[in-house]
Amino acid sequence: QEQLVESGGGLVQPGGSLKLSCAASGMRLFTWYRLDWFRQTPGKAQEFIGGLYIHTNTTEIRSKYYGESMEGRAFISRDGASNSVDLQLYGLQPEDSGVYSCNLPGISVWGPGTSVTVSA
Repeated sequence: QEQLVESGGGLVQPGGSLKLSCAASGMRLFTWYRLDWFRQTPGKAQEFIGGLYIHTNTTEIRSKYYGESMEGRAFISRDGASNSVDLQLYGLQPEDSGVYSCNLPGISVWGPGTSVTVSA
């Protein structure tokens, strides 16, 4: 059964950077998965950050895409041939504080999320 676990959250100063990771387990072999990143910040609806398609038995990446919420400040990549997808965040501001989660939309699997706090 597929599971997701996020990591890398924490406290960062305004203007700083942070790398979050989403580790997927229980993935089916020889299968394409779409994996997305979202965030939930206080007082706002959940926002789509971006995502990509990964193949579980190769290093292939297909159709990387981004939403508008963090356009130009968020970059998604795959950690080699692993089933781990990173979210690199730049230029963080206090309004970026919240819980960042990854998702397998095709099968409605969510990770528990990792908390990011941007504060001086």
